[in-house]
Amino acid sequence: MIRILDFDALEPKDFLNRDIQAEADVSAAVDKILQEVRTRGDDALREYTRRFDGAELDALQVTEKEFDEAMEAASPYFLETLREAAENIRHFHEQQRQNDFVLVDRPGIVMGQRWTPVEKVGVCVPRSPEAFPSTILMNVIPAKIAGVRKIVLVTPPRTDGSVSPEALAAARLAGADAVFKTGGAQAVAALAYGTRSIPQVDKIVGPGGVFVATAKRKVFGQVDIDMIAGPSEILVLADGNSNPKWVAADLLSQAEHDVLASAALVTDSRILAEAVQAEIEAQLETLPRQDVARKSIEDNGKILVTDNLEKAVEAANRIAPEHLELCVDDPFALLPQIQNAGSIFLGRSTPEALGDYFAGPNHTLPTSGTARFSSPLGVDDFRKRSSFLYYDQAALCGAADRIADFARREGLEGHARSALSRKPETP
Repeated sequence: MIRILDFDALEPKDFLNRDIQAEADVSAAVDKILQEVRTRGDDALREYTRRFDGAELDALQVTEKEFDEAMEAASPYFLETLREAAENIRHFHEQQRQNDFVLVDRPGIVMGQRWTPVEKVGVCVPRSPEAFPSTILMNVIPAKIAGVRKIVLVTPPRTDGSVSPEALAAARLAGADAVFKTGGAQAVAALAYGTRSIPQVDKIVGPGGVFVATAKRKVFGQVDIDMIAGPSEILVLADGNSNPKWVAADLLSQAEHDVLASAALVTDSRILAEAVQAEIEAQLETLPRQDVARKSIEDNGKILVTDNLEKAVEAANRIAPEHLELCVDDPFALLPQIQNAGSIFLGRSTPEALGDYFAGPNHTLPTSGTARFSSPLGVDDFRKRSSFLYYDQAALCGAADRIADFARREGLEGHARSALSRKPETP
């Protein structure tokens, strides 16, 4: 049963389940996988796919025929859902593009900033039990908007060597350039180092379990990564007018992800707290993933009771959750007070599941309290900023003495001479 606790009596470490580290044996296993793929390439990928996924592969890349068959096999209703979701995601992310700028407001000086896309991106798509079409849309579409030239997906195959039609349909609709049948740490290695079949990329994005997260951490620097994602988490901030059935359902929507997931409610109403506690027990009885959700709720779930909504907002900002629902009478009044959250869901008719699949904002979000300093995946994660500047000789000469003085105060005579060498020699 989910626990009801007094927020003021808690230590910050007690808020959500965040002390999750890869075990030493996981780190060692990932090191071996990275080295094997780096040295043996496709042969290692086939071996790991046979061992971990039970699939014997002749070719790693999904063929055009497989794509065509997937589009035929996918449900027409679901294809229409994918198209609507893709349009919503595209519409939202197109607003994120930032413009270049140029400053020419001083004589002889031009400076500015320009954005250029990352050239090649790899997207990791987990399979549990099927590859996630939503993950494909949320990662590929922003990359396409950013102008990435090559986007490749990696996902573990089913035992028969196939990838689900829904995943391949999503990949085609989103605009991925290629899909490869490999997953886990070995897929991260393939993207980071390249193999005969899989191109080396510049950035790796997408979720995964502890092996994927550990591998991404280890290859960072060789390539860029989006984030190190922890278990999923939700915080529902609700007042006494909220429907306990809805709140319980939203908490369980995250608890069913993983036994390590964290689902929490913060409320100023003990009556609601007790009603939600009872409702969770009732709904668990019919939830297909009851075993996973119950362990998550019992190990990591919490209901925090505060004296008032102001304290509830304080709790939300201290927790900095991945998903934050504001189930209150006037959520827009609370919105300006929220400083730390990955994605904010406003009102009682805006469940977190809406953001996972359909609405448009990205569902790849900062976890483990990192919303204090990081952001959801977006278009700018697939672009780089470069600055540029131009001084004509007169402008440089006007600044050369100050540049030289600055450089010498830092003990860098070569810098000083570089600037002064442009000044005309005095007759």
